[in-house]
Amino acid sequence: MREKRRILANTDIVEILLGTPRGHQHLRATIKLHSGEELILQEATVANLVRAYIGIKTHPLKKGCRLIGRELSKGAKKKEFASWQLLEKESGTRD
Repeated sequence: MREKRRILANTDIVEILLGTPRGHQHLRATIKLHSGEELILQEATVANLVRAYIGIKTHPLKKGCRLIGRELSKGAKKKEFASWQLLEKESGTRD
């Protein structure tokens, strides 16, 4: 049975490509692994990850962040944004 959890280290990665594929408007990040697998992250996913990372690294007390996938109604979503969004749920702070 295959593990459901995997930790990627720099040593697992052959290369990371970041760019806009032909015929597309948004960036994609492709992570090529030594195993031959490729992970492709869409721009919105990378943006959410970077936003959460910066929020944690620059905040004096924040030590974690949880992003939860949610389907937003037309009235709740921003104009020209996808209905499915990763939204932050408060994690906790250092005491």
